[in-house]
Amino acid sequence: MENGIATKVHSDKIQRPFVKLGYTKLETAEIVESLNKLLANYSVHYQKLRNFHWNVKGADFFDIHEKFEEQYNSAKVAIDDIAERIRVFGQTPLSTMRDYLETSEIKESGSDLTGMEMVSEILKDYSILLEYMFNVVNAALDNGDSGTVDMMNTFIKKTEKNHWMLTAFSKK
Repeated sequence: MENGIATKVHSDKIQRPFVKLGYTKLETAEIVESLNKLLANYSVHYQKLRNFHWNVKGADFFDIHEKFEEQYNSAKVAIDDIAERIRVFGQTPLSTMRDYLETSEIKESGSDLTGMEMVSEILKDYSILLEYMFNVVNAALDNGDSGTVDMMNTFIKKTEKNHWMLTAFSKK
């Protein structure tokens, strides 16, 4: 151990810092707070996708209906990953609709929108989600939490791709 930091020898014989899993509640407070905000936004976004999937009408029905289903299934996995990451830190994730709606910047939407209005709503959601993902990355970096950073990088790439695809679709 050097200067209170444990080191691990890699196969290439270079000494690198090794960060342990046992974070304290104080060390993870900012990470958990940012994860819970992302969780709330993702949960409202998920329900909005289901609403739109069920209620889309018009000429683009088949394209949009299928895309919204694909995206809500992806959101469901992300929500589970975020909540479980909070549990890794020994904390309890937000888990009620009341908590989600009070915390989320993303708001519910009616079902009376056109298909393109729905796409526009989802594009706005993606911008909000990306902002919260970057907040999580910054909190995780500040605390040496590479696991959360890695998870967020995966989410960011998927969200950016979905944003690009829906943007391209909306320009037809």
